Amino acid sequence: MFPVQASLARSAFAFWDPLGLGRAAVDYWQDACERSVLYFDVMRERGNQYLEHIDKTAPNVLGFDAEVLLDGRTLTHPVNYELMRIIAPQDIEIDEDKRPFVVVDPRAGHGPGIGGFKPDSEIGVALRAGHPCYFIGFLPYPVAGQTVEDVVEAEVQFLRHVIDLHPQTTERPMVVGNCQAGWQIMMAAALEPDCFGPILIAGAPLSYWAGERGRAPMRYTGGMLGGSWLTALMSDLGDGHFDGAWLVQNFEKLNPANTLWSKQYNLYANVDSEANRYLDFERWWGGHVVLNAEEIQYIVDNLFIGNRLSTSQLTTRDGRRIDLRNVRSPIVVFCSQGDDITPPPQALGWIGDLYDSVDDIQANEQTIVYCVHDTTGHLGIFVSGSVSRKEHAEFTANMDYIDILPPGLYETTVTEKTEDAANPDLIDGDYILEFSPRDLDDIDAIVQTNAEDERRFASVARVSDINLGLYRRYFRPWLQAVMTPEAAGLMRRMHPLRMGYKLLSDRNPATSALPVMADAIKADRHQVADDNPFRVFESMLSDQIVSGLNTYRDIRDQSTEQAFMAIYGQPWLQTLTGLGASDDSRRHLNCPGAEPEHRRFVEQRKHELCARIDRGDSHHAVMRALIYVLGGAPSTDERNFQRLKATRAEVEPNIDLASFKALVREQFFILKLDSHAALDALPTLLDGERAEQIEAYLEHIEHVLAASGPLDERCEARLATVQELFGRAKPAVEPESSPASTTRKKPAARKKKTPPSGSSS
Repeated sequence: MFPVQASLARSAFAFWDPLGLGRAAVDYWQDACERSVLYFDVMRERGNQYLEHIDKTAPNVLGFDAEVLLDGRTLTHPVNYELMRIIAPQDIEIDEDKRPFVVVDPRAGHGPGIGGFKPDSEIGVALRAGHPCYFIGFLPYPVAGQTVEDVVEAEVQFLRHVIDLHPQTTERPMVVGNCQAGWQIMMAAALEPDCFGPILIAGAPLSYWAGERGRAPMRYTGGMLGGSWLTALMSDLGDGHFDGAWLVQNFEKLNPANTLWSKQYNLYANVDSEANRYLDFERWWGGHVVLNAEEIQYIVDNLFIGNRLSTSQLTTRDGRRIDLRNVRSPIVVFCSQGDDITPPPQALGWIGDLYDSVDDIQANEQTIVYCVHDTTGHLGIFVSGSVSRKEHAEFTANMDYIDILPPGLYETTVTEKTEDAANPDLIDGDYILEFSPRDLDDIDAIVQTNAEDERRFASVARVSDINLGLYRRYFRPWLQAVMTPEAAGLMRRMHPLRMGYKLLSDRNPATSALPVMADAIKADRHQVADDNPFRVFESMLSDQIVSGLNTYRDIRDQSTEQAFMAIYGQPWLQTLTGLGASDDSRRHLNCPGAEPEHRRFVEQRKHELCARIDRGDSHHAVMRALIYVLGGAPSTDERNFQRLKATRAEVEPNIDLASFKALVREQFFILKLDSHAALDALPTLLDGERAEQIEAYLEHIEHVLAASGPLDERCEARLATVQELFGRAKPAVEPESSPASTTRKKPAARKKKTPPSGSSS
């Protein structure tokens, strides 16, 4: 840019500038001018990309080809969702016998596709693992009258269609729900648990009142605005539609330093290398969608403000209760300390809301696994390539292992495989997935439940109902009488976020010279070195701007929190909203208790299991022994499962994975119910087996246990107990054997026994 002027300036400074500062200034000035032109040209491309994207009938940002299998607009209760099959790239081979993999994208202001945004994504990981992949996305505008419940029912029908497409596998689909889609599929799984395999919810808020003081500022928004009346107002201004751009704007306000400076400055400072990445992300970030007024009002009233999902207060139109304790699939919760939209307390708080103890989780036959990342942000949970290559790859590769984990609460960690790791051939990839048993105290340490804060949020919910009622009674009729579809459409088009894209596009005549100037600069680019003193000063100035905006954010959030605590902590306000009428904290905080029908179910289940303690065969004995020994271990990892999977075919050849999972759960509960009686029954379960067969079962158990390294003292003691009980089961006198049978170390096939009535085999 300006080569003649720059050349003359350099010549003038050559004599008078022995330190080179003048030359450095000229070089920096030329580079800064060129970067400015290139920056605005990228913004022009962003605007053109936005206009092209919104003109599509079904826009998405998937990085893979896909075909629509089922259109939600054709269902009995039509919705703007659709089921798509992902077409694998030519260099990837799909095994149709593997468990189907379904990704559900969030409809929280942005368009669909973020779960398959690039090769290193949730869909990309599953494709490389050979799974048939499906994607549930949506269109920009809702069907008239569609509700959240309609969407949930549509997702259930989509999953049933996926199951019908894979009759050869008995395993239900693994379902991934990102952000808003996480609570949506949890609702669906609570209503139709038989349609779901393992569920992975990534960055999904389920407990909206939870949060650590000094963090999670979004949870105060509803209270500071006086409840959900403003949501109703914006929906009425949209003539029955809510513009998702308002949700996106809320996200952007959380981090003003990034929104107002860092994101744009990073592009300007590195415009030669960052343009494509920036444009790819903006294609999704700017793809704003619209929700029905009924949908957003349901979400805000029942979830954001009412917190009714994690407390089992929601019911369907036909009277069914949405109770997350009905979910029968393993649930993997993936969250991050660096996530300011869905912090770990909001991702995990529902566990303490629904369950009194780990025993309660186990009584509900529920398996919950959680993983807390240290640093990644909200979008990084399901967009970051490093996260996909590590956590998502391990979750996908070990879903069968998670599927057979005994009921309970586990924390999982993903650590890098080291050179001295035991049995490295049993580790899938470059990382080890380890599971450690946890109890609710560990969850409480993350959630930091505060009863006084819970009472404040309960006050917000009731104040919101009052204000919403006043708005609907006295203001809405007047607004609806004057609002027209044309006016609502104009307001959406004039939204500041949308205008930011449109103003810098080819529709603006002032940008016509940008592409010509940018091409000329790219042909003769004069990029300054990073050690240029003026470039260094620019970076320092940027850091100061970021620091200042972060300070503003911290003061704003701290002030908001203090105001919220002061206003909604007033005893008179809590009394006026009805919270002082009872001392039953679980009632006024909307916490579900142990219902009589649930207690009857647990007691009935105990009686059934008591009758099965000494009924079964070697399948039951081997699994009971393994669970008993591993139950004394502080943790277990994928190597135990890989060894078990590899050797099960030798010792237990006639059991499929679904039956194996049922067997694990049954034996776990039997040991939990009465461990002494369960162990004493081991010789009975092995009655009739030959001594060499019993030895083969013991070798199998020891082989599996040794997979993850040496056992600790407690597990060694438990293994010794199992060895003694298996030895007691050996017949006193071995029957005559043929020469062939005396020479083999393990039986080629186990003697088949007829399982007793009611057995899981």
